Amino acid sequence: MELLAYFFIDPMYFVYVGPAMLLGLIAQGMVKSAYARAGKIKASSGLSGAEAAQRILNAFSISDVAIEPASGFLGDHYDPKKKVLRLSKDVYQGRSLASLGIAAHEVGHAIQDAQDYGPLVIRNGLVPMASLGSQLSVGLVFVGLILSYMQMKFGHPVAVAGLGLFGVVVLFQLVNLPVEFNASSRARTILLEQGMVTPQENKMVGKVLNAAAMTYVAATITAIMTMLYYASLVFGRRD
Repeated sequence: MELLAYFFIDPMYFVYVGPAMLLGLIAQGMVKSAYARAGKIKASSGLSGAEAAQRILNAFSISDVAIEPASGFLGDHYDPKKKVLRLSKDVYQGRSLASLGIAAHEVGHAIQDAQDYGPLVIRNGLVPMASLGSQLSVGLVFVGLILSYMQMKFGHPVAVAGLGLFGVVVLFQLVNLPVEFNASSRARTILLEQGMVTPQENKMVGKVLNAAAMTYVAATITAIMTMLYYASLVFGRRD
């Protein structure tokens, strides 16, 4: 019971992960703020997010990707398996700079997919193991620590296995960063080159996408610091 209580209320957890979690909250606030500002500015092109997305797909001769409305706030994403671009209602129907920026970012992923962009290929390959790691890693670390506390020899290997699985989650986050940054870079360039936004409007689009990028940075740092914390439990001396 002593180990159970210590594991759940260990103040060192907040020393490791607390600053990263705070950064994540700040990043989320930045996204909402930037989206709210850009969401009030109608794009001079008059295009909706869905129309802009379709225009970009046509420009890159991508004909096998469908565009569908999705539920939820900022639930926009590209599904490489089903070749579907799902845009939240405000982005799908909206004609603001925020709508165009987010739609173009997601189309950026479709372009990456069509061009076999290396980091995206690696990220997609990591998805199964990363999903498994996010589900089982913490439990394995926890069980392994308990077994070690009970003087069972296989406790430590179990904890190390859990740590290894969590390492895949960290690797996924690291690989995801260039994927997301590249998609945003593509989005801004394409919107400007296709005349969907003016240079001045592109600056506002950039603020939205840069704020969104910070959430991925925060998630990556959080994953790294969480892994370091688990490593301190698995390999450190806990008296």
